[in-house]
Amino acid sequence: MIRRIIQIDEEKCNGCGACAEACHEGAIGMVNGKATLLRDDYCDGLGDCLPTCPTGAISFVEREAAAYDEKAVQENMRKKVKSNHAAVPHTGCPGSRMQRIQHSQETTPSARVQTESQLGQWPCQIKLVPTNAPYFDGAKLLIAADCSAYAYARMHEDFMRGKITIIGCPKLDSIDYSEKLTQIIQNNNIQSVTVVRMEVPCCGGLELAAKKALQASGKFIPWQIVTISLDGKILE
Repeated sequence: MIRRIIQIDEEKCNGCGACAEACHEGAIGMVNGKATLLRDDYCDGLGDCLPTCPTGAISFVEREAAAYDEKAVQENMRKKVKSNHAAVPHTGCPGSRMQRIQHSQETTPSARVQTESQLGQWPCQIKLVPTNAPYFDGAKLLIAADCSAYAYARMHEDFMRGKITIIGCPKLDSIDYSEKLTQIIQNNNIQSVTVVRMEVPCCGGLELAAKKALQASGKFIPWQIVTISLDGKILE
């Protein structure tokens, strides 16, 4: 039969495994480091995997394919759960596995607040985060230059606390982040946007991308730009 089904562009796939984790039917698996449609009859054609792909490697096509077999899918998932004694695990790159991070608020016996990371999720690189990750819902978004956390000593306490942090370097990545940031802002209920950049000129690309994304999103969201000097001081 001719029906709508997903197609994966192997050239665009970066092997993150986000689509395989998002596919509730088990139609997608990782083969030789690339996402692969394992069986046509496992794909329901609804596309839950599409928004999770950070590189746009997944699309819909109309082609000859076996009909979606819900009973076969359920039986396959039962077998996997039984064999693993758990839900189907993340099968992509371990460094790209999406997860929310919870931090305790414990103190030391001397009542001094213990220094603790304020990173609220993983991954945090702009290139790797899924645009519709659940941790973006209702988030205060921090868009930070890679170097800022090394230059500014209180980055976690003053900027990352209570926010979802994504980082990048427009000079090293040599890409325009604005399209990815636009998707994040458009597809989620973002409460505010803070951009922390360094004073060096190349960091202007990060600021410009954030501004373009805010404009393109069509949303009115509180935002601010903070610039850090090379010696670790806040300039504005």
